[in-house]
Amino acid sequence: MKLFDVYPIYNIEPVRAQGSYVWDNEATKYLDLYGGHAVISIGHAHPHYVEKLTEQLNKIGFYSNSVRISMQEELAEKLGALSGYQDYALFLCNSGAEANENALKLASFHNGRKKVIAFSKAFHGRTAGAVAVTDNKSIVAPINSTDHVQFLPFNDVAALEQAMNEEVCAVIVEGIQGVGGVNVSSEDFLQKARQLCDKYGAVLILDSVQCGYGRSGKFFSHQYAGIHPDLITTAKGMGNGFPIGGVLIHPKFKASYGLLGTTFGGNHLACAAGIAVLDVIKEENLVENAAKVGDYIMNQLKTISNIKEVRGRGLMIGIEFEGSADPIRKELLFDHHIFTGASGKNTIRLLPSLALQRKDADHFLENLEKIITKNYIMK
Repeated sequence: MKLFDVYPIYNIEPVRAQGSYVWDNEATKYLDLYGGHAVISIGHAHPHYVEKLTEQLNKIGFYSNSVRISMQEELAEKLGALSGYQDYALFLCNSGAEANENALKLASFHNGRKKVIAFSKAFHGRTAGAVAVTDNKSIVAPINSTDHVQFLPFNDVAALEQAMNEEVCAVIVEGIQGVGGVNVSSEDFLQKARQLCDKYGAVLILDSVQCGYGRSGKFFSHQYAGIHPDLITTAKGMGNGFPIGGVLIHPKFKASYGLLGTTFGGNHLACAAGIAVLDVIKEENLVENAAKVGDYIMNQLKTISNIKEVRGRGLMIGIEFEGSADPIRKELLFDHHIFTGASGKNTIRLLPSLALQRKDADHFLENLEKIITKNYIMK
């Protein structure tokens, strides 16, 4: 049997990692500014994280949600306290797509409607409901009907006002679009979305799968706008590499047995990972570090010539160029051993550990400027 070939891959095999660095099978050291799609939140192989997962594995790794798992309660309590959402409830699942699926389902159960408003360049996942509200026709199969979804221009307050009515079930939006280009939802836009959902009885869903968990310099990026969504979805950095996702649920939603369900969601190992991540974020002030180091990187990037635009917040940064960013990314990776990500053809995406240090940021900035200067002179 062969693997189903759906991923373009670099011929690099990381075999060891620590903090913001990974080493490949030839002992080459790389600075990791991508964290496996924003997953590595507290750094690779953090000692507290490794200890807690090892301890848990030696006790019990898994049992179903048919029994009490007190670690779920601990995770919910710590997440509520650190995020500022103590009065919300938590449903645990396995991934961002699954979190968005359950959020959309909860919204529809709540008001009995099915029309959803999503936005241009949105990415919410690849499962049936999540992909229907994703603005990428190439990954929407015929079975993933989008008849109930209306896509509007991102950050367009007037378009949202015109589209809203009593038929709308939910408005789903990323606080900062990741795949779509590191586009930040404006404060005015999110505030208006909150007002319109209240007016028409629609549910406001903030997809914080990539932009959440301290990455933006606040625990959730929508907190810059001072709003409270009805549902908040999270995953990626929640487990620092262990699969875990969740939905934070406003008290107005009423739970009932069988309403939602999951086999692996909230298992012992996932909770151990999730609790360890929250402990480290709190003890090491990583939200504050993300804000500080992220601001430093963005300010420095704005001084480099031939960068078209710098977008983002905290340690979720998009660097847009006039032309393709791919040659720059490849040179960073193969010549300077720095992992970065992409967001569209022209944008480099940075999603490093929230513990990234300034010296590592400087290493990246110096090499990026060298590459840009060299390529500009060559032209």
